[in-house]
Amino acid sequence: MSNVVVYSTSTCPHCVAAKEYLSDNGIEYTEKNVQTDPAARKELMAMGHMGVPVILVDGEEVVGFDKQRLDDLLSLNKQKQ
Repeated sequence: MSNVVVYSTSTCPHCVAAKEYLSDNGIEYTEKNVQTDPAARKELMAMGHMGVPVILVDGEEVVGFDKQRLDDLLSLNKQKQ
C-alpha cells in the first residue's frame, strides 16, 4: 500500500477530481488543506510549490491532477487490465 498525501484547498476543482479518483480506485490518502492548515502551506512552499493539487506517492511528487502519472505510480493501469 502506497503512502499518498494530497495537498489541496477547499475551492480547487482539480483537487476534488484527484481525491475522487483516488477514492474511486480504493486508494487511501491523507489530505492536507493548505487553505486551513498553515503547517501544510509551509510544507508545500518548502517543496517549491504554490499551486495545488500536489500529490505525493511514496515521496514522488505529482503536480496537478496527472491521472497517467498517478496510474503509473500506484500501478492502477496494471490492476485494470
